[in-house]
Amino acid sequence: MIDALAASLGIPPGDPSFWMPLVFMALLYVLIAGGAVLDGFDLGVGLLLQAAPPAERPRMMVLLSPWRDANEFWLLLGAGLFFAAFPFAWGAIVGQLYLPLTLMLVGAVLRSVSFEFRLRASADMRARWIAGFWAGSVMTAFSHGLLLARVVTGYADQPGYSWFALFVGVCAVAAYALLGAAWLVMRVDGLLQKAAIGWARHATRWTAAGMVAVSVVLGLANGGVFYKWSNLSDLVVAAGIWAVMLVCFVATEILLNRMARGQAQTLHWMPFTLSSALFLLMLGGLAYSLFPYLILDDLTLWDGAAATGSMRLVLAATVVSVPVMMVFNMLAYRSLFGKEPPAAVPALPSA
Repeated sequence: MIDALAASLGIPPGDPSFWMPLVFMALLYVLIAGGAVLDGFDLGVGLLLQAAPPAERPRMMVLLSPWRDANEFWLLLGAGLFFAAFPFAWGAIVGQLYLPLTLMLVGAVLRSVSFEFRLRASADMRARWIAGFWAGSVMTAFSHGLLLARVVTGYADQPGYSWFALFVGVCAVAAYALLGAAWLVMRVDGLLQKAAIGWARHATRWTAAGMVAVSVVLGLANGGVFYKWSNLSDLVVAAGIWAVMLVCFVATEILLNRMARGQAQTLHWMPFTLSSALFLLMLGGLAYSLFPYLILDDLTLWDGAAATGSMRLVLAATVVSVPVMMVFNMLAYRSLFGKEPPAAVPALPSA
């Protein structure tokens, strides 16, 4: 496939101008996937704050504290890498996505400000900052859905596509809520865990509806994507992704139902793992369907890429800095799984 693609572009496969855009695209996929899952559970817990009992909301915020700084790394690095590697693409893409990107930026800032100010606010003001964190989470998750809908429809502006974008925005909120609820199921016990199981059960169905809608519209709205899926040599890949996603949805629903009845007590980590797999499969399917275009049927990776000399410089900096940053961030995520440790009880003074 790579040789055929290089031949169609008239570039030898070993030429840096051919393989460096592929390397940057692979790095971007890793960063987007990491952000969707690792920042996604943070976003999902924020979405569930207003549904939780008021007494549990401060605890949910505290649960996120160890990973807040690490979670913000993915978006910043991904955006910087995309702007540096594909300078001829980001202007056209941002021009089509200014509304969801603006909403995402405002939501991200509101989340960060609310989280930090909550720590410094007086007791009677903390509830307002928690509500601000929830509002920022809703804005960010909804903007991700709008962005996804715009991409899969080829930035179409007809009224029907606008309704589709709103629907996908709602489903994106549900998808992140599923990830956050599944993480809470894994991390906590008691009444909060029971509530999280119920939230996850409702969110699973909306997540499934959204992913099915995105898949259907992606194929129907883009002739090239539909041809790729229906081609016998590629149909196996597409069908395999759909089949694995179906298994993940069914397994998640079964597990959550059993947990709601007090069963499967040793499998609390499974819903989060399956939910993460769904996100990765969805992103993998999108990358496979859209490749090699940044804008479907209009702009390829190589059309939007920077000059070879510039890409060499960016790649050299990336090879040095990204592994270091990822190692430090992964150290922060080493305690992501498992139950929340019990609060330390202060020792009583001796008589």
